[in-house]
Amino acid sequence: MKPDMFKKPVRILVGLGFPTEVRSVMDAYRHLVEWPISLRDGPQSVALKACRAALRGDIEAETARGLFAAFAEKHDLLAPETDLVMATHARWSRKPHVS
Repeated sequence: MKPDMFKKPVRILVGLGFPTEVRSVMDAYRHLVEWPISLRDGPQSVALKACRAALRGDIEAETARGLFAAFAEKHDLLAPETDLVMATHARWSRKPHVS
């Protein structure tokens, strides 16, 4: 595994709510750099600095992942886990329909 790869991707929503997986420090860095200037804040700045440090090898990729995930959570970007969505759908589809 490359040193900047995350052990587990961070699933975020992009564009019109489409899920994508951020699999590495470089992926996270790209998302943070492209974040609109008017929306940049402390969590974005901290996550961006962490990604830069991880790319230099100063900190572990998983540390940057945690800070990126915190940024994504703060901005409601985290996508639901696919297994959770499928389980919820299966549960609702088994319920008897009331007429």
